[in-house]
Amino acid sequence: MTKSDIWTVGVQDTVPAALMRSAQKTPEAIFLRFGEDFYSYGDVENHATRIAWGLREEGVKRGDTVATLLDNGPDAIFVWMAINKLGAISVPINTAYKGEFLRHQIVNAGAKIVIAEADYADRVLMILDQVPYPLKVYTRGIGSGKALSLDNLRTDETKTIIENIKPGDMSALIFTAGTTGPSKGCMLSHNYMCNLARQALNGAGRQVDETAWTALPLFHLNATATSVVATMILGGQLAVAKRFSVSGFWPDIERSGARIATILGSMITLLAQAKDNDAMLRCKGQLRMVRGAPFPPEMQKIWYDRFGVDWAGSSGYGVTEASLVTSLPYGQDGPPGSSGRANDDFDVRIVNDDDKELPAGEAGEIIVRPKRPHVMFEGYWKNPEATTKQTRNLWFHTGDVGKFDEDGFFYFVDRKKDYLRRRGENISSFELEQTFLEHEAIKEVAVHSVPSEFTEDDVKVTAVLHEGTTLNEETLCRWAVERLPYFAVPAYIEFCKDLPKNPVGRVLKYKLRDAGVTDNTWDLESSSIELNKR
Repeated sequence: MTKSDIWTVGVQDTVPAALMRSAQKTPEAIFLRFGEDFYSYGDVENHATRIAWGLREEGVKRGDTVATLLDNGPDAIFVWMAINKLGAISVPINTAYKGEFLRHQIVNAGAKIVIAEADYADRVLMILDQVPYPLKVYTRGIGSGKALSLDNLRTDETKTIIENIKPGDMSALIFTAGTTGPSKGCMLSHNYMCNLARQALNGAGRQVDETAWTALPLFHLNATATSVVATMILGGQLAVAKRFSVSGFWPDIERSGARIATILGSMITLLAQAKDNDAMLRCKGQLRMVRGAPFPPEMQKIWYDRFGVDWAGSSGYGVTEASLVTSLPYGQDGPPGSSGRANDDFDVRIVNDDDKELPAGEAGEIIVRPKRPHVMFEGYWKNPEATTKQTRNLWFHTGDVGKFDEDGFFYFVDRKKDYLRRRGENISSFELEQTFLEHEAIKEVAVHSVPSEFTEDDVKVTAVLHEGTTLNEETLCRWAVERLPYFAVPAYIEFCKDLPKNPVGRVLKYKLRDAGVTDNTWDLESSSIELNKR
């Protein structure tokens, strides 16, 4: 038996402790950069402590949930740190959510306080009568009507809050896209967040004097754990853009002096295809590493040759419930298309539908279990049935398909789950279908993926109308724009007489995916519809 086969405790940590260590060691060192604004470790500790006392005065205590709808900015981090300082649980919600998507996550989390940007506070106020308990809404800036100002929570108290927070206590509740029901909340411990951060540092070989850059939203683990917490643990500097912009990317990289950038999905392709600009030419060779996925070989070559990076891609695989289960330390290369090897944190197997392990080279479902405490999710929030179902035979079943080669390198093959990924966002087909079924003209609907030119999924809606009703595709799309996050608005719509089904009435989505974009498919690109990406 090798060391990696043995259950070990390993390093155990919490998010507040990671911040406190760096704040005590180097209080004046710059931690965060937002444009031209800088915040030291001492600044962040101070701001978070002041808000934590304000939340405590509002009754927030250990184990409570606090939801946020905040853009990338200092307050998103101050509020998150404040929540965790109290031993409370941060529930960062995708800022594009509205209507039932938003209501479900707030109510399921049981959050009695929501802190939102002014632009998003109205969305919360619109669903207040659908929340079965009193809900307080705080907004950045001046409060109005039923929304209070976040400034009301900024106390003058800077005395350190000391809570006996343990590594296994919950830090965050992150919702993952549902496929057979509403989205589920993944309970992530403090140690989970810190362990994922250490994995990111190990994979990047990042030094304390290297500034990292991200434009990924601060409601994503890829920004919170692998960028913010990783930087705290290292004691380094992180530049955060408010949002991703092709034209603003290189000027921001130049201004921040970043050596490591984290991007995702279509960002990789859009930047590779963009025209030269002066900042890009001056920055050639500045970025040592660009992390992102998917990063096919042809894209890697462009980033190496055109932008002068030393390393492009992401040698790891994970899901929200368990990350990362495969990875590679910095400096170790894997075969093209591979995603590292199983690391010391997880036992990873490939099995068939009967949970029988498959040999190297054969694809099957990826199942995992932890080798250390609190490196995997603690279960689905208020959903023990789903937790039990997903962890049958004492293994977590990812619902994804992969394989290992003879040398132990892992390859992601496909998704078994019926969810989509578009522009870096996971989309629940179930929730989209429930929304479209609210339209009075729609009898049946199937939401499924079609290939995108940006190597991810595009969303297609295939629908059956009630007999005697009339509806055109563009009208339906405009209706959807008012009810869906911008990234979930379908790129394609097609009406048909019947949906393909199996004998028990289940829609055969694989047939719809195989059909793809047909001659009868309406294309969003051909319309005059403009999406508000906020």
